Amino acid sequence: MEQKFTGTVKFFNETKGFGFIKHDESAKETFVHVNGLIHEIQQDDRVEFELQEGRKGMNAVNVRRID
Repeated sequence: MEQKFTGTVKFFNETKGFGFIKHDESAKETFVHVNGLIHEIQQDDRVEFELQEGRKGMNAVNVRRID
C-alpha cells in the first residue's frame, strides 16, 4: 500500500504539462507531471497523491482532487 499525501497545487502549467504540489505536513514541494494525474488540476486545488521516484527525484503520481 502506497503512502498517500495531501497538499495544494502551488503551480501547474497546462501547456507544458507540469507543476508543483506543496505538502500539507511540511514546506516540501513535489514535482507533478500530467502523466501522474487522475483528475485535471489547477493552481490552488487541494489534492491527494502518492510519491514515486522519477528521473530527477520524487514525483507526485495518482494525483486526485479532494475537497
